[in-house]
Amino acid sequence: MKNLNQLILKFDYEQNFKDQDFYVSTCNENCFNLLNNWPKWEKNFVNLIGEKFSGKSHLVNIFLQKNKGIKINAENITNDFLKNTKIYENIVIENLNEKVNEKLLFTLINIVDQDNKYLIVTSKIPIVEFKFKLDDLNSRSHIFILSQIEKPGDDLMYALILKNLSDRQIFIDKKLIDFIIKRINRSYGKISDFIYKIDEISLKRKKPIDFKIIKEALGD
Repeated sequence: MKNLNQLILKFDYEQNFKDQDFYVSTCNENCFNLLNNWPKWEKNFVNLIGEKFSGKSHLVNIFLQKNKGIKINAENITNDFLKNTKIYENIVIENLNEKVNEKLLFTLINIVDQDNKYLIVTSKIPIVEFKFKLDDLNSRSHIFILSQIEKPGDDLMYALILKNLSDRQIFIDKKLIDFIIKRINRSYGKISDFIYKIDEISLKRKKPIDFKIIKEALGD
């Protein structure tokens, strides 16, 4: 984090990090604020939506460090897990997908509702767009507050690129980052892949990252 802050300061870039390096921007601010406003929610059910690497897990981990709870991957829900939820007020189900046991998920939702607990489900698409085989589960999916992490804007792209560079102890000129932002696919996963690629090319060529290496990585 120290190195990242130094980079940002060198670029005269506004620092906007909250809670364990999570960068709050317009694309994730609503999700961040919603979780921070617990337990003052309109409903006890939240669906956090976003593509892979968008920060969903980061957000729920911050949430669980502040508020006692239990977390499990959706496809790993078992009857034993349902029993374990009795002592927790907050329950997080990560990566909802078609492999989830629908009966157990439906039972969990009912437990949360009856015991006035709180449930956060993360997924790539809204839970209401899942075509569950259980009609009752389809119906219950509509009780969730939907909160989506949007595609990254320039400010978050900048921060994510800096973070990925800093993790690899790489420093490049601001104009190179501006060049990347204008041309790279606006996908959270692509940012990490791209930084890996330019670092790999740089190491193989034994040359510092420049416009030529960036263009090659972009496929230009």
